[in-house]
Amino acid sequence: MKAYRAARSSALCLGLFLFATAVHAQTPTPGAEYTPTQGQLGKDVVWVPTAQGLVEKMLDLATVAPQDYLIDLGSGDGRLVIAAGKRGARALGIEYNPDMVELSKRNAAKAGVADKVQFVKADIFESDFSQATVITLFLLPDLNLKLRPQLLNLKPGTRVVSNTFTMEDWTPDGVATVPEPCSTHCTALFWIVPAKVDGEWTLSQGRLQFTQSFQTLSGTLVSGAQSAPVTAGRLRGDEISFTVGGIQYTGRVTGNAMQGVSTSGGTTSTWSAVRAN
Repeated sequence: MKAYRAARSSALCLGLFLFATAVHAQTPTPGAEYTPTQGQLGKDVVWVPTAQGLVEKMLDLATVAPQDYLIDLGSGDGRLVIAAGKRGARALGIEYNPDMVELSKRNAAKAGVADKVQFVKADIFESDFSQATVITLFLLPDLNLKLRPQLLNLKPGTRVVSNTFTMEDWTPDGVATVPEPCSTHCTALFWIVPAKVDGEWTLSQGRLQFTQSFQTLSGTLVSGAQSAPVTAGRLRGDEISFTVGGIQYTGRVTGNAMQGVSTSGGTTSTWSAVRAN
């Protein structure tokens, strides 16, 4: 009996020692620099760093340039924001984990772009990113869908790029994939926020009724007792194009007005329309 108790006591002591050792190994040493671990839990997702090749591909798809202001939603260790800064753009990273925010600031300083980029600790679903010309994100599809109404309310022409995950039935305007050594999450999906034109418009030829589904258009032009369908309707930001009765219309949308050029049989003329409702 004593031998059994001694053995049990020894096993208990060994277990406590191993537990204490594991806890000690996971406890940061005071003054040590924070190092994130792939797969660690975040507020809504686990952290998986974007491959550097895909970072560059995402920025390429969005044609990020010095005049841009990029906001990365869930910026992690800051690599995408920093890469945008290296291209001369101003950039902001919104990140919920305060340790990641401080790590990103250190990484930006090491990369020499601290004057171009910022990082803030905030919830992306409670943040205002309406001033961005480019939005980047690496979130799960349900989170993308939750953000989609806010993204579609951004200024027409704002570019949105997602690592891997879709916006459900909002079809991408562009897709690009990077080759090996990228092994997972190697696809960038790109959208341009379209102007809102759904509804009725008045132009010299009659009444133009648009039905809009994101960047695609259908509808009807009614002129007197006659009507003709709208075909090949498309929006690219505030740029609009469509065809009615063999006449091709191209132009630009500015709020409740649009204007441009129509082409028919090699002849061009100007056109304009205003929102009727």
